Amino acid sequence: MNKKRFISLHYIFPLILFMSSCAGIQYMTVETQEPAQLTLPENIRSLLIVDNVVQQPDEVGHRKKPLGKKEFEPIKVSADSISVYYTEALTQFLSEEHYFDTVILYNKPLRADTNFWEEKPIMPEKMNELRKVTETDAIVSLDKLMLQTEWSDLFMQEGYIFATMTGKIHSILRVYMPTLEGKIPAIHFTDSLRWEGFDIRDNMAYANLIIPTPEEGMKQLAVYAAEKMVNVFVPHWEIQNRWYYTLNNKLMRDGEAYAKSADWTKAILKWQTFYNTEKNKLKKAKAASNIALAYEMLGEMDKAFEWITWSLYLFEESLSPNSLDRKRAELYKNEIKRRRDQAVKLNMQRNRIINE
Repeated sequence: MNKKRFISLHYIFPLILFMSSCAGIQYMTVETQEPAQLTLPENIRSLLIVDNVVQQPDEVGHRKKPLGKKEFEPIKVSADSISVYYTEALTQFLSEEHYFDTVILYNKPLRADTNFWEEKPIMPEKMNELRKVTETDAIVSLDKLMLQTEWSDLFMQEGYIFATMTGKIHSILRVYMPTLEGKIPAIHFTDSLRWEGFDIRDNMAYANLIIPTPEEGMKQLAVYAAEKMVNVFVPHWEIQNRWYYTLNNKLMRDGEAYAKSADWTKAILKWQTFYNTEKNKLKKAKAASNIALAYEMLGEMDKAFEWITWSLYLFEESLSPNSLDRKRAELYKNEIKRRRDQAVKLNMQRNRIINE
């Protein structure tokens, strides 16, 4: 759990990596900052992470198909401490973001019963007691954790079995905080991981191709889920693909040169000059798409949306409905709209960090 994440206030605009491309279009990857899925009130400055689940019974959720067998057989796998891995990882990952003033892990599980199948949300009296004792503003509780593993032996090589394993995880986190309406946000997460390799426990061969045990796989699933949950609470960066069009024209080439040096203001000047003087609708559509990209890189989403809307219109005037350029422009318009709609939420969350 040593992976570091940082939310930098200086990185307002995307990071860019240009990639090789076909003639007429230049592809690149950008990192866009996305808002946290859940916006907590600004007065929630500290979190308490608690384990509120019952350990999954060994005989629930696991099966194996041994070598030479056609059917899966149920097996027993211990889920001992998997919820601890989850809550410890979530606490560490959220702490590393420095988005909240304090993130604390409660040092013992809340559930003392053995009813694995029943969820027992935290009662208001218990929530207030925990908040008071730990001096935290809100509680993030792991209220459900279910795991599955499915192991298949495939073949034998030099005395070692080569196998695959698929692991699935389903978890529910709830956020408990004092509110007038008493609403409790619940975050459901379901995903899977797959492994393959030799079933080796003697460290004698195929060291780089060893499949984890089901117990080890469940620990990896827990840490993986905890890492994904960070995006629920904290603004984060995501890698996306972008492109701009190239044309055999000096103004367009000059704009491309400025784009490669991330001087988007000058790129706009060149591309817009070309747009204003060009008569061909298809070429104008490509220039308009480039201008939309430049405004997105500058963080000016309203202008980016205006230009990609006009670009799509010109593509529709010039090309058939199934053309790649039209479909590309439609996708980009939807993406710009999404980012524009999310801007208010993201700015609110950025201001939370600035005000700290």
